[in-house]
Amino acid sequence: MSDSATAADAQVIMHLYELRREEKMRKARNWFMAYFKGVTTMDALQRLAPPGSDENAFYRMVVSYWDMAAGFANSGAVNKDLFFRSSNEMLFVWLRASDVIPQLRQARNNPLAYADLETCAMQMADWLDARAPGAYDGFRKMVLS
Repeated sequence: MSDSATAADAQVIMHLYELRREEKMRKARNWFMAYFKGVTTMDALQRLAPPGSDENAFYRMVVSYWDMAAGFANSGAVNKDLFFRSSNEMLFVWLRASDVIPQLRQARNNPLAYADLETCAMQMADWLDARAPGAYDGFRKMVLS
């Protein structure tokens, strides 16, 4: 993360922000923030967001969006420091979905499912605590309460 951000990095961040403002994505994000809480098992995920439902589409849209965006940061396509400065929502999504994702990986026989999201979120947690000790734990408690 020692490389300086460029204007191109800022453009990627702005485009990611614009994508989050799209009407259907905004609806999915609002649903995720309001209702995707305490989902720790596949059964709970199935009850909250059954296959074929709008809720299931919302879940997949939000989590896969942030997995994609995290992949940009993980691969070096966008400066991580700049990405972390504007991606609290990514960390929020990871914290809310992190208990069920290992079960999804097992059910799909795909250990790479949402791996970019997990990797980037864990790096962001370290990044936060390096700059403000305890900030990650405070954020985690707020998201999970």
